Amino acid sequence: MILRNARLGTRAFDLRITEGVIAELGAVSQTDDDSLDLDGRWLAPGLWDQHVHFSQWAQQSRRLDVASAGSAAETARLVTRAVEQATASSGAQEPSRAPAASTPFIAVGFRDALWPDAPNLADLDAASRGPVVVVSGDLHAVWLNSPALRRFDVTHSGTADLSTGLLREGEAFRILDLIDTVDDDVLDGWADATASAAAAKGVVGIVDYEMAWNLEAWSRRQAAGTDSLRVEIGVYTEHLDRAIELGLRTGDRLGDLLRMGNFKVLIDGSLNTRTAYCWDEYAGAPGEFGLLTVSEDRLVEIMMRASSAGIEPSVHAIGDRANTIALDAFETVGCSGRIEHAQFVATVDLPRFARLGVAASLQPDHAMDDRDVADRYWPGRTERAFPLRSLLDAGATVLLGSDAPVSPLDPWRSIAAAVGRHRDGRDPWHPEQAISASEAIAASTRSTIALGQPADLVVTELDPFASTPDQLRAMPVHATLLGGRLTHGPA
Repeated sequence: MILRNARLGTRAFDLRITEGVIAELGAVSQTDDDSLDLDGRWLAPGLWDQHVHFSQWAQQSRRLDVASAGSAAETARLVTRAVEQATASSGAQEPSRAPAASTPFIAVGFRDALWPDAPNLADLDAASRGPVVVVSGDLHAVWLNSPALRRFDVTHSGTADLSTGLLREGEAFRILDLIDTVDDDVLDGWADATASAAAAKGVVGIVDYEMAWNLEAWSRRQAAGTDSLRVEIGVYTEHLDRAIELGLRTGDRLGDLLRMGNFKVLIDGSLNTRTAYCWDEYAGAPGEFGLLTVSEDRLVEIMMRASSAGIEPSVHAIGDRANTIALDAFETVGCSGRIEHAQFVATVDLPRFARLGVAASLQPDHAMDDRDVADRYWPGRTERAFPLRSLLDAGATVLLGSDAPVSPLDPWRSIAAAVGRHRDGRDPWHPEQAISASEAIAASTRSTIALGQPADLVVTELDPFASTPDQLRAMPVHATLLGGRLTHGPA
């Protein structure tokens, strides 16, 4: 294929693609190859979302979204209304309350850190006689009503609180696993549509950290024709032995579009759930520093096991103390890898990322969701939150992603947040941590426009390197190519 009349900045050029790679740049002579006239549109490397939970994102639009709720009471009212509508549409005789059932009603997206009230059983019990599960926006907490507590056999242990129905971290992840019961063929169909929607945003690849064994799922989907994305799959502690027994190593090619990724381990929680592990107390919560969910010795042990088998570690660390512990573990093990989120980092730890060869994988759109929560619970310290500029200036490799479904799978939103540090008409939040559009795009891609590079490309109606944050967030994509094959755009 030949792409004609493309632009990169002010430079106009043609581009020839041969066997999926860029074979010629400049004025390409006329041939019998297929050609696509870009008519002066801009060309950029195809985008990667470096951190997603893909199956959960594919299911998100099929569940009730309560992200707009500003209180527990309002969340319960949204659930009540949705349950009544579902009951009425099914022809039930008592539309005011759904009949008891074993299948839970699921809502997603609640963020209670700034609510005037707290999640409680009374509000959610009033919403339905059947089980209800409300998943937090950060995925680190779930709020259950009494029938759901019984349905999932929740007991007093760990972070479970039967008096409120609120479960955090390990107990929450168990519930998330139990409610993801969509049949494979149905979920695969949703995944295919979701992959096509990502391609329409200019996405050519994802790093999938779905909390499941993903090798069979993605092999099955791609064999059935889901070919819009390159996929790199991660594994968790419960699947590490299986990956090692199969001889899987980071970077291994598992299919035309499928590769083995990293071993991911979570060592703390999140800001909105107030479980991110910090050096200082959460404001207004004496003695509360968050949760360290994996001991330092255990972390080193499992990272050593993964690294020795050729599987690079990715450590989930949000709080500043968790980031220190993660960097300490990388230094002890002596391997490279990634820290996922790196949301709050001690100043002394910034240069350690580059020195240890540890990439910082951040989600800038989370800063727009979390800014008020951070100001409340980390007062006077938020200049170290989402420290993109500081990390780059310290020589770190920075990767950008969405953590979908926590934020939408749309790299343009991440790029816009990284460049502007603002959204929804608000003033920029810590603009000193903003980075340039070229830096943000480089952190959202894995190739360049150069000879021999993969022809993973996005064609846009505006120059992404010269656009404002608002223009970046709504960037109109004309076409997306994966290995020179159109996955979105004109035939």
